[in-house]
Amino acid sequence: PARAVRGDRVLLHFEGVDDTCAIFVNGIFAGCHEGAYTPFTCDITAALLESGAAPGAEATLALCVADPSDEGVQLRGKQTLHPGNIWYTAQSGIWQPVWLEVVPETRITGARINADARSGSVAVTAKVSGQGVLRATVLAEGKALMSAESAAEDGTAALTFAFDEAELWNPDRPFLYDLDLAFGEDRVHTYFAFRTCNVAPVTDADGTVHARFHLNDHPLFLKGVLNQGYWPDGLMTAPDDEAFIADILAMKAAGFTMLRTHIKVEAERFYYLCDKLGMLIWQDMPTGGGKAKALRTMVLPTLSTRSWSRFSDEVPAHQAALGAASPRYRRLWRDTCLATVERLACHPSVVTWVLFNEGWGQFASAAAAREVRALDGTRPIHAVSGWYDNGAGDFFGVHNYFRPQQVFPDPRADRPRKGTCKAPAARACVTCEFGGLVHNVAGHAQHSTSFGYDMHDTRESWQSAFRALIRQMDGLETQGLAGYVYTQVSDVEEETNGILTYDRRVNKLDGHDH
Repeated sequence: PARAVRGDRVLLHFEGVDDTCAIFVNGIFAGCHEGAYTPFTCDITAALLESGAAPGAEATLALCVADPSDEGVQLRGKQTLHPGNIWYTAQSGIWQPVWLEVVPETRITGARINADARSGSVAVTAKVSGQGVLRATVLAEGKALMSAESAAEDGTAALTFAFDEAELWNPDRPFLYDLDLAFGEDRVHTYFAFRTCNVAPVTDADGTVHARFHLNDHPLFLKGVLNQGYWPDGLMTAPDDEAFIADILAMKAAGFTMLRTHIKVEAERFYYLCDKLGMLIWQDMPTGGGKAKALRTMVLPTLSTRSWSRFSDEVPAHQAALGAASPRYRRLWRDTCLATVERLACHPSVVTWVLFNEGWGQFASAAAAREVRALDGTRPIHAVSGWYDNGAGDFFGVHNYFRPQQVFPDPRADRPRKGTCKAPAARACVTCEFGGLVHNVAGHAQHSTSFGYDMHDTRESWQSAFRALIRQMDGLETQGLAGYVYTQVSDVEEETNGILTYDRRVNKLDGHDH
């Protein structure tokens, strides 16, 4: 309160509260928020002053949370009140970091950094409170490279840097430039990177043209692994940075170059660590909605591949079958999707937006892809993962746990022909879920029962099957496959189909206990 009297502001930051909450300071209402996967900031200065708290006195912070889990329509990912199989124990309340800071009235309130690798330019746009001059300095490995300044106008200050020769970010050398910003007394330290990612046609050695994912204008066969991001002692909350680092490095050591962050948005530190360590990210959007019909989301797609692209998500009756009938759910999904794109746009590790998964809560995927593209045109979009593809986005992606592994060609495009690549064939074909091989390691599983798709009693049997399957998938690259996502990083509750056990003590692949 003493500093606030001088004009400073006291800000309370929440990275994630599941689901709807209200904040009270010394009994005075200070703000509210809706949505488990979007961060928010509450300015509690007025509440502190209004409560008459004396300088140096303790303040009481109370957070009231409501979360119906899968009894509601709000976004919840894979949380359920009745866990089992692919659905996990629900949690509520604060599940991501919380912190308090005192900031000057004249300050930086946000910044967007657009680094264009092809032109070597960096555009910095800062949102500011108050009048003044924004000063920015770019550094590389601790050495200042260039500085610039710009006067604020209408709450915004913008400036540009030009590089004669910019170093590119890639998984083998994840090079980051530091950026220091100053506005009045406020100081912000951040970073950026140069890299490009897109889907474009490639002519193979035999003259056949296939669409491929490109990183820095070079084709890259995506070797991904599904990352549920669950932990036995914290559910959706990781224990610490070291836990994130261990998972990332274990997957890199296993030969994977990409993590598909599945049906949740992680803590900001996770993306920072992927930027630092050089791990690509496919970012899923969390879903929710009402009760979907299992016939539509599980049974028919499993039995018949013909159903995968013959079910329009524009039809209200179809949306109801997929659990997306609620206007409130559709509003929450759209708001969270766009907020997530804005929030993670500066992370070089994030290379694809994944909008819907296996029909859960799916609606108007083509319109959603257009809206995301308008907000961020620098990354490919995977509009629909699994089935009920409606022709949008840059990938045609299937889930294949029960059939022989093969390249499933885009049903909405002509088959690629030698020497040609018509516009309709511009989407890359990926197997974005497969595997799920089960090995329940005694003493390291949460349940005695197991769920997965191929059971193995011994670690040696599991390892042999895993390596054979990965070799098979790698071999499909020459047939037009652009990449794959193996299920999954770790066991989760009853699902014992991870490369790591749920407690992260055993790596089934390297044969060692940790």
